[in-house]
Parts: sequence; C-alpha cells; structure tokens
Amino acid sequence: MRFKALVLVAFACFGLSGCKWQSQPQDDLERIRESGVLRVGTLNNQLSYYIGNDGPTGLDYELAQRFAKKLGVKLEMQPMFTLSGLFPALKRHDVDIIAAGLTITPDRINAFKAAPAYYFASQVVVYKKGNWRPRKPSDLALNKGSLKIVKGSSHEKRLLQLKELYPDLVWEASDDTDSDELLRLVAAGELNFTVADSVDVALLQRIHPDIAIAMELTEDEPIAWFVNQSPNDSLYALLIEFFGDIQQSGELANLEEKYFGHVDSFDYVDTRAFLRAIEKKLPRWEALFKQYSNEFDWRLLAALSYQESHWNPRAVSPTGVRGMMMLTLPTAKSVGVNNRLDPEQSIRGGSAYLRKMIARVPDSIEEHEKVWFALASYNVGFGHMMDARRLTQKQGGNPDAWSDVKQRLPLLRQRKYYSQTRYGYARGDEALNYVENIRRYYQSIIGYEQAHSEPVQDEGIANIDGLQIIQAPQKQAVNVSGATSANEAENSSDTVQ
Repeated sequence: MRFKALVLVAFACFGLSGCKWQSQPQDDLERIRESGVLRVGTLNNQLSYYIGNDGPTGLDYELAQRFAKKLGVKLEMQPMFTLSGLFPALKRHDVDIIAAGLTITPDRINAFKAAPAYYFASQVVVYKKGNWRPRKPSDLALNKGSLKIVKGSSHEKRLLQLKELYPDLVWEASDDTDSDELLRLVAAGELNFTVADSVDVALLQRIHPDIAIAMELTEDEPIAWFVNQSPNDSLYALLIEFFGDIQQSGELANLEEKYFGHVDSFDYVDTRAFLRAIEKKLPRWEALFKQYSNEFDWRLLAALSYQESHWNPRAVSPTGVRGMMMLTLPTAKSVGVNNRLDPEQSIRGGSAYLRKMIARVPDSIEEHEKVWFALASYNVGFGHMMDARRLTQKQGGNPDAWSDVKQRLPLLRQRKYYSQTRYGYARGDEALNYVENIRRYYQSIIGYEQAHSEPVQDEGIANIDGLQIIQAPQKQAVNVSGATSANEAENSSDTVQ
C-alpha cells in the first residue's frame, strides 16, 4: 500500500509539473509556427501596404509575404490608418511584427527590438510651392504658419530636440492622422508645414507636385521592422537571417527598385502637365488602352503612350515615327498596322510590339522587371541593351537586375566603355530617361486613381476588434504587367552571352 501511495504521489507530482510546463508561455516563434499564421501590423499607405487593382501590394507587404514563406505559415496583414495603434498592438501581442517603414529611434529600441535596416530616409520639412519657405530650423521657430505632425512619430521626437534649441517653436501633434494625409493638406493649402520622410515625399510628389522640400532636419536614418523584446530571441534572430539573405541575394534591392527606384528625380512642370493630361485627355483613350492591354496593366500601356506622344493621335516626329505609340513604318508593318495615325490601330500595334520585345528578354530576368529591359530595347535597340547587360556583368553587377543595368546604360556614350561592346556607341542615357519617365508616369496614374476612387474591396478582408485583417495566402508575386510571375527566373542558370 505504501509503495502504491508513493507511485500515486509521483504521478500527481508529474501531472502537476506537466500542467505547470504546459502553462509556461511559448516564445514568439513557437507560437507563430503552432498557430500557422504570421500577424503583421502595418500602415495603410502608398509604400508599406494598400489594396490595389490586383489586390494587396506594397514594399512591406511583399517583404512580409517572403518572411511568412520562410516560416512556412500564412500571412495575416493588420493594417492601421494611424501610427498610434501600432506599438500598443505589438506590446499586447495582437501582432507579431510591425512592418510599416518606421525609423529606428532611441525610444523605440528601448522598448522593442529593431530588425536590420532595409532602407534609409531623412526627415524633411515640407511646404507648398509659392508660399513662404523656411530655410533653417530657426525659421520654423518664427511660427509663420501652421506646423502639424503625427503624434508619437520620429518627426515629433526631432521637433522636441529642436525645441531645446529654439524654445519658441510650436506645433500640433495629431494621433488621428498619418503622414500622407498631412502632406495632402499641405498640397491643398490647408496646412503650411509638416515633417515627413524623404521617400514618402518623393512618392507623393507624383500626384501632388505642389509639395516641396523646404529643408532637411536629419541625415539619412535607418528604417526597420520591430518585434517585442523577449528572453528567447529566436524570432529576432530569424529576422536578422532573413534580411541578410535577401540583401545578399539582391532580392531586397530589386524590391526597392520596384517601389521607389523611379523617384530619384522630380520635374515639377512635367508632373503638372501630366496630371492635367490624366484629367483631360486620358478618359478619351482609356477604353482603348484597356481593350488592347491583354496581359499588360493598361496603365503601363497608357504611360508608354504618353512618353511617346503625350496622347496625341496625330503626333509626328522629324524622324518619321508617328501616332499615339509613335511607331516607325517597319514596326507598324510588322504588327499589322496600316494607318499609324489611327488611334486604335496604333495602340493595338504598340501593345503587340511591346509583347514581342518582352519575349526577346532573357528568361533569367524576373518577370516583373522584363518590361523595363524591353522598353530600353524599344528605345535604344536590343543589341545595345544586351551590351549594357554584358558591361554590368563585367563590372561585377547583376545583369538581370534593372537597378544595376540602368547604371551602365549611360556608359554606352563613352568611348572607354562602348569600345568594349559588340554594338558600339549608343545614347544609353536617353534610353534610361525614357524608361524611368514611363515608370514615373505609370506610378502617377496609379496614384491618381487611388486618390480619386473608392477603396477596392478584397474578399479576404475582415474587420476584427476594429482592425482591418487581410488574410494573405502564399502566392506568386504579380508583376508590373499584371501577369503571374513565372518560376523560370528563379531556377534559370542563364548567363549573359
């Protein structure tokens, strides 16, 4: 009986210890894998995440997709419309990660852990062109206009530092708005100044060209994801590994090129003219662009046409190209166009010719970037485009990445470099400007549509406890033309011949 009692006591102790062990909290990585879902808190804006015509998109969204795939779990985006809810949600463990293009600040890294920086941006003061421009921080302290920023942002932290030097400096901090909305208020003349990240300003200038940078308040600062501090750093360690891998592979550079590689330069006059054309000219031709876009995004075809003719069906150049898509006579014949000045024939022919050019681009190039190489070929010739790829490879760059090849295109003008190529001299700088202009027009049309239309509803959206939850299944990325990415690019071992 005594032995039996001891056994019962032992089992009871084991049971109690087992219950205690089961009640111990799991670390973040274990919980994510057990639940099968990665919950990502983000901001609903032009760069991190938004619902486009083809569904969810954005730099942080695509990165989160890749990280969820690495974990082998589904992605659940939890976009918020203001910054104020993000870090409290992370602290409550309502989300696992914050991925929202946020600056690393001392306050944030005291309370949370920052993943490796994935891009850099400076803080800038923004005003509307034609109004009084503050040129140094002391000018802001003159308080000649309303200054409003997002409460709890890195911009507020910077203004608090400046206030120690300029005690008269005043501003309004709002917790019910975001940086993009404040920039729009400046563009509309309803707010004199705000502080924003340089990348956000560059993107929004495509649809609000009246906003301008008055001055920089900081040097470039690191932008990163954030996770909770934890005794077990397994999730944090995996994030470090993830960003290291995609940086080394060039995947991160390709994504950054996709989302803001086209914003290096800004032409105020051209942007204003383009936005007027979107309002007055594009509606007349939109149906034709949609009809003949086929696998392309119609807005890309429209951007190409604007670069060629400014949507003028009667356009004629001294070199003999003409029409909406400015086709040469041989090109027109090759795609069955009899009358280049007929808008429908021209748009149909331009789409067909672009398709032919893309088909020639090597399969080692990712699907969403093929169109940029095809457009460069359209402008400078296929042989010269391939020369730029060979030159890129020779200099240690990636011949399959537009971000690398576009740096070498202008070199085709210089004897030092074109003497090493098969096809010799070319106006590669013009080809680069041609492609980047089309990219800017394309993004401007997208931005204009977003600003003037109702949000696109996605069947994967649900509202739970006030949060907009996006169930994002693992899927192939959608390229710039709207077609699903092929896997050949990942698996191809093609090299530049």
